[in-house]
Amino acid sequence: MENWFMLSMVGKDRPGIVARLSASLCRAGCNLGESSMAALSDNFTIMMMVHWEGTQEELTGVVQPIGDNLGLTFNIHPVPGKLEHNRQPDIRVSIYAEDRKGIVEDVTTALADAGLNILHLDSNFDEEPGSPKPTFYLHIEGTLSKGIEPVEKALDALCEEKRMNIQLIPVSPGIK
Repeated sequence: MENWFMLSMVGKDRPGIVARLSASLCRAGCNLGESSMAALSDNFTIMMMVHWEGTQEELTGVVQPIGDNLGLTFNIHPVPGKLEHNRQPDIRVSIYAEDRKGIVEDVTTALADAGLNILHLDSNFDEEPGSPKPTFYLHIEGTLSKGIEPVEKALDALCEEKRMNIQLIPVSPGIK
């Protein structure tokens, strides 16, 4: 039986977290699958698929000392999965706007209504000297369920109504 778990960890960022975590899990007999890792301000977060022949409780016993040693809190959830479930995006969208409350809601709601399943979202802001407000940016990758035209229309409306600068890039073959 294939036992896959989603392991998420978060804590203060510092060099060596990924190397020490992956080495410890490998030595314990884990096989690592898909993962996503990011530094957010002074914090580091990890989500990874872990194949483990034992139970969730046994995996917790493996991860607990690693988390304690690295100063990371963690959660483990059983998930159905295999390494080949990695989905590739159809499109990439980059959005830049004057920072304000509600940008992420505006964009993600419009894209969801247009049939985009978001696989990855990265956001941040840059403070530009002399600018009254920072520039907020979103970089989104996703898969289309209704084709590209509804997404294009949603992005055009956001450009016009919310004064956003938007770039849409088809990345999957056949998307025009």
